[in-house]
Amino acid sequence: MSHDDVTPTRRRSFRVISAAAVATVLTVAPATAASAGGHGHGDRCDKNANDTYAEVLKCVTVDGVLDHLKVFQKIADRNDDVYYPGSRAAGTEGYANSVRYVSALLRKAGYKVTLDPFEFTFNYPALLEQVTPVSAEYPTGAFTNSQSGEVTGTVIPVDINLTGDRATTSGCSADDFTGLNFTGANDIALIQRGGTTPEGAACSFAVKAQNAQAAGAEAVILFNQGNDPTREGLIVGTLGVDHGVTIPVVGASFADGSALAAAGSTAHVRVLPSETRTDYNVIADLPGRNKNNIVFAGSHLDSVTDGPGINDNGSGSAAILETALTLAKSKPQNSLRFAFWGAEEEGLIGSTAYVEELPQAEKDKIALYLNYDMVGSPNYIFQVYDADQSSFPAPVVVPEGSTALEDLFESYYTWKGQPYDDAEFSGRSDYQAFIEAGIASGGLFTGAEVVKTEQQAAIWGGTAGASFDPNYHQPGDTIDNLDLKALEINSDLIAFAQLTYAFSTESVNGVKGKPVPGKPIKLPAPAGPQGTFNTGDGGDEHVHHPEA
Repeated sequence: MSHDDVTPTRRRSFRVISAAAVATVLTVAPATAASAGGHGHGDRCDKNANDTYAEVLKCVTVDGVLDHLKVFQKIADRNDDVYYPGSRAAGTEGYANSVRYVSALLRKAGYKVTLDPFEFTFNYPALLEQVTPVSAEYPTGAFTNSQSGEVTGTVIPVDINLTGDRATTSGCSADDFTGLNFTGANDIALIQRGGTTPEGAACSFAVKAQNAQAAGAEAVILFNQGNDPTREGLIVGTLGVDHGVTIPVVGASFADGSALAAAGSTAHVRVLPSETRTDYNVIADLPGRNKNNIVFAGSHLDSVTDGPGINDNGSGSAAILETALTLAKSKPQNSLRFAFWGAEEEGLIGSTAYVEELPQAEKDKIALYLNYDMVGSPNYIFQVYDADQSSFPAPVVVPEGSTALEDLFESYYTWKGQPYDDAEFSGRSDYQAFIEAGIASGGLFTGAEVVKTEQQAAIWGGTAGASFDPNYHQPGDTIDNLDLKALEINSDLIAFAQLTYAFSTESVNGVKGKPVPGKPIKLPAPAGPQGTFNTGDGGDEHVHHPEA
């Protein structure tokens, strides 16, 4: 039974509607499924069952994946949203047209497609302007769960450190505000990221904002710490829930925070009220002989608000879309499900809503979940979610069976002669809700904002001293922001894994299946991770909305 067929929870009962009805509210995509390229490898791949390794590895090509990515780029280019043009962000026509494109292709290929609705908070762009001693507008964003408001007033730096190691506990204690004059009607606290509380806990953004509010501030600017290259750019995090902060809180880069710290600085901060909107996950089902053993792969379809999101995460979405189309005529032993999640960039909202509202009986049918978030980074390294914790202790409970998924990915890289490393099994992407539900999970990652080391450049090539994805969450995440070798190898691996588990998940959950038809492939034992992460960054599985 698909999610569309089950009885919804009370909170969701008004939301379950047919895909056909939802389609009427979506703007026609700039390229139809028939004309957009996508899955086109000639009659043989389009007509074959594609249920052997040889067929699948031949028919899933980087050109086919690129066809989808080019459509995503066109969709973003033609998105003239008043607030977030040029993006495919949830709540915009760019995302709606991405949903329409993907769902049309899958439906035409024979999948049962469900447009799965969820509600999320749509935030309008925030504004941060320096008024004196210079006039400038800075990139910014409202922290998740910030209150709305508009303040023009004096900028008051709070125990900041702009030099040396830039170590700071700015705003972590009420004592940091002692001697500062927040008695005016429009005072803006300028607070630096980082530090610990007097009790020794990590100093969250919420704690900093709470202390500023208690001191009398009418707004807060939280700027990045600047102590290493990953903490230089614009920071927009979350205040969490039930934080008690009733003033607007916006982010800034280290450089812009430094400029705002100038003597005599005044600024203008504006956060508009947010609104609740509804958007959609795309869920595609292909029944197998075993309806009660579902092989699930997913990736988020939305981009950030600043750009088209071609690597993050058009790459994962295009790869699983091409895999799904290739397998559309197969007759799998196990049932296949593909998900294209919405509002991941807003805090894993679409995937979380889906899993939370799925009845336990339906969760029990999911044999495994494979997550693909950024699989073609331009300065890539190959990484696998570290389920066996050989490199990083997991901050979550790793579900049983997850290590088997890691082993398959690693064995494939070994078979192809590709070195790989671990990414922390952290739940910081759409697999979080699945692991919290106890579902075996795994995935691939090619890196985000962490800087590539000399050692890593010697192993994987690329540029030492540059981020794995220099355009991560930036307007430059375009069709040119990809490494085609990484994209090709990972697209093949994604298809290989899906075909493998389409016929047997015995290594994961003990459910026996059948051998994959055709000539078998015996993978070697994993060669082992390269062990290049020694900085405690967890292999940089990106955090979209940090709390500190």
